[in-house]
Amino acid sequence: MEIIQRQVSLSSRKRGFHLITGEVIGAVPELKNFHTGLLNVFIKHTSASLTINENADPTVRADFETHFNKSVPEDDEHYLHTAEGPDDMTSHIKSSILGCSINIPVTDGELNLGTWQGIYLCEHRNHGGSRKIVITLSGIKT
Repeated sequence: MEIIQRQVSLSSRKRGFHLITGEVIGAVPELKNFHTGLLNVFIKHTSASLTINENADPTVRADFETHFNKSVPEDDEHYLHTAEGPDDMTSHIKSSILGCSINIPVTDGELNLGTWQGIYLCEHRNHGGSRKIVITLSGIKT
């Protein structure tokens, strides 16, 4: 079994849901040499998250943002953790709902995603800055 691990810095993005599948694949060119395995992507932040979902229609990403803003509204006054602004605690809640890591099977040198699936960086802060992810590829080489 082989294991490769890399930390990657993603460029700063505006608040919302952003496809990063290409960046993840580009960070591990060795992927093409793996017959069977698993790719784990972990985000090292508490106010952004990762998920897998629809990669074709951009309205899906807009709808995600709308849904999460309605589900976890920033104008609620009961939040105590707001030192960095009204999106502070709400970003942590959204991140906990979606999660900090994803696992994707690797088959014959490719991520074994469904036809319409992509990896999302979910940026919950208005000004989140650069985000760091750790990509771990493990498996059996061809």
